[in-house]
Amino acid sequence: MKFTDGYWQMRPGVTARYAVSVADTDITDDRVTLYAPVGKVTHRGDTLNAPLLTVDCWSPAEGVIGVRVTHHGGRAPRTPRFALRTGEGGDGRGGSGKVVREGTTVELVSGELSLRTGTGPDEPWRLDFTAGGRSLTSIGARGAGFATDGDGRHFMVAQHALAVGESVYGLGERFTPFVKNGQTVDIWQADGGTSSEQAYKNVPFHLTTRGYGVFVNHPGQVSYEVGSEAVGRVQFSVEDQSLEFYVIHGPGPREILARYTALTGRPALPPAWSFGLWLSTSFTTSYDEATVNRFVQGMADAEIPLSVFHFDCFWMREYQWSDFTWDPDVFPDPEGMLARLHERGLRVCAWINPYIAQKSALFAEGMAAGYLLKRPDGDIWQWDRWQPGMALVDFTNPAARTWYAEKLRVLLDQGVDCFKTDFGERVPLDVAWHDGSDPERMHNYYTQLYNETVFALLREVRGEGEAIVFARSATAGGQRLPVHWGGDCESTFEAMAESLRGGLSLGLSGFGFWSHDIGGFEGTPSPAVFKRWVQFGLLSSHSRLHGSKSYRVPWDYGDEAVEVTRAFTRLKHRLMPYLYRAALQARDAGTPVMRAMVLEFPDDPACHPLDRQYLLGDDLLVAPVFTEDGTVDYYVPEGVWTNILTGAQVTGPGWRRETHGFGTLPLLARPGSVIPFGADDEGPVSDWADGVTLRVHTPADGAETVTTVPAPDGSGAAAVFTTRRRGAELTVETDSPLPWRLLLTGAAPTGDTGSAVGAVDDPPGALHSAPAGTPRLVVRLS
Repeated sequence: MKFTDGYWQMRPGVTARYAVSVADTDITDDRVTLYAPVGKVTHRGDTLNAPLLTVDCWSPAEGVIGVRVTHHGGRAPRTPRFALRTGEGGDGRGGSGKVVREGTTVELVSGELSLRTGTGPDEPWRLDFTAGGRSLTSIGARGAGFATDGDGRHFMVAQHALAVGESVYGLGERFTPFVKNGQTVDIWQADGGTSSEQAYKNVPFHLTTRGYGVFVNHPGQVSYEVGSEAVGRVQFSVEDQSLEFYVIHGPGPREILARYTALTGRPALPPAWSFGLWLSTSFTTSYDEATVNRFVQGMADAEIPLSVFHFDCFWMREYQWSDFTWDPDVFPDPEGMLARLHERGLRVCAWINPYIAQKSALFAEGMAAGYLLKRPDGDIWQWDRWQPGMALVDFTNPAARTWYAEKLRVLLDQGVDCFKTDFGERVPLDVAWHDGSDPERMHNYYTQLYNETVFALLREVRGEGEAIVFARSATAGGQRLPVHWGGDCESTFEAMAESLRGGLSLGLSGFGFWSHDIGGFEGTPSPAVFKRWVQFGLLSSHSRLHGSKSYRVPWDYGDEAVEVTRAFTRLKHRLMPYLYRAALQARDAGTPVMRAMVLEFPDDPACHPLDRQYLLGDDLLVAPVFTEDGTVDYYVPEGVWTNILTGAQVTGPGWRRETHGFGTLPLLARPGSVIPFGADDEGPVSDWADGVTLRVHTPADGAETVTTVPAPDGSGAAAVFTTRRRGAELTVETDSPLPWRLLLTGAAPTGDTGSAVGAVDDPPGALHSAPAGTPRLVVRLS
């Protein structure tokens, strides 16, 4: 939201007041409170008839400093509030900082991060944030204050400085340009597809290339002007009397995300089976059990391993979503059908939403019990969009959450394994919540309560490590409840690119796992779009074939589409020991599985704007193809990168233009990387350490790499391999009692390895096999 009219004037009806100095302080060992007038005070009379801002500064965790700017502090507390996790009771008010005062300068230190301000009578208002002696950002003149508009609304406003060349990222899953500089962004949930400035997943957190991030602790609407109202500043404002935010130090983007997700929560680890291929009925297509069986058998006949079958909306009867009852005319024997799918080794996902249509039997039940959201006059809030006369479940009512969960429990008992938690964005404001929550705050936060309710039930019934949802909407903290998918996109190359852009933005907002509708949702993809999207989809953390009015079974798009789907599904299965290691990094450190190039290469300026390629895990660069003719432009950072599909090597730094058939794309291993490939390509879950192949890519002399092959349940390491290069000798040592193999790229083995245990001497390019119980393998390099 903009308040100014250029540099000199305010917009019509707007009055703004900003902190200009520090009049007084209240200092403890770990906390600073500043009292800031909004006008110059030259004599006692200037202290009268004027606002005084209260600015509280503290550290909830090392490397994080909180700032709260308050105008009128007598406002009753509003709910909901984000659940923040700190070592001081989880209220975000922990004492991890230390205050140092020297003369008129006050400094709050937390780890390497410092906030410094001058408190002298002639010193102007300024908060400086530094780390390791380097300036990160500052809040100076017109940087903290409030504004009122012609309608009497009151906004708290803050601005922090942007350095020359500093880029801003995040703010949720946004489909507008990846670098947010120059954009106006409203943190406000909307069901707007992937082709506009609206977003399903709005997160009031951004990070920059200067080594810090900022989280605004307000669950309602936050309006950002990112180098737009003032081109050298990021401004954020809320309609409230207080504005709280946290400055989070890195120094790199990975460390920023680690600290941010330590504060707001890290994702649960999705079950390994969820990383396999999902196939959907699609949305408004015609389907019954015969259709489902035809699809499942067709995948088996095509030798495309399938992991999850998804039933979209019309598993229930029309006009009464949700009643959580299978349409008896279409699915007369749901328990038997689900059992038969389980016998084929499949998991089952069912579509749900948090709305109850008037025709549903649950409407009267929920209304009588007080479980449906009401208007202030006590009537049920209803409208006819989506479902006729639909109401919303009031998840602020604990009894309503239990009621809703018990309806889902019946489906789990029938054999459903997980839920697609669709919708949750169109939440009205003219309502009265059961617990008195503020409607403006609840608009964005509703999705959190919805998904928490479903996820908690799945965890209870299916067990720890088996819970997963397929969610569309989210806010800060939603990353704790994976997985999320990108929503309704068109079936075009352009929509494929905007989907990736949104996913990379979400990853830089603290979300570890992300998916999208392979082939696009609206419309029907051309065979070329389908095949390229299959490649991209199966090189994502989670992979689902889903459409709106048309099916996404591969044979509908030609024989080659079947071949591409088969090849990349099986490739993903072989990559599972590598991908699950990346999943563990998301759980443990908040690092997303799909990583924007700036996240992995923050010191390479060429990587800062890149949004058509990404790192999958630590070591695989993926550049999806977005053209009919197979042409792709991509950038490689420094070093020799190896395409794991073709063996071709590319030396960076620099841009490449290549043309790929539908069997390949740029999928490059990082220089020096050791990537574990599983032996089993039939499914995502197996004993990955048994027969694992270590692919070693151009290791530098003196390099040492530790490669962990995780257990499929995430409980620890199934095997650990240490690879060392010393001159012309490559040594691999392991604790694994199982057979394993070594594949070298970029260096040919030669000569005699002597008497070392497990030594081999194979021709260039050959696999080096280590029988069971081989603890050490030595290879000579040319």
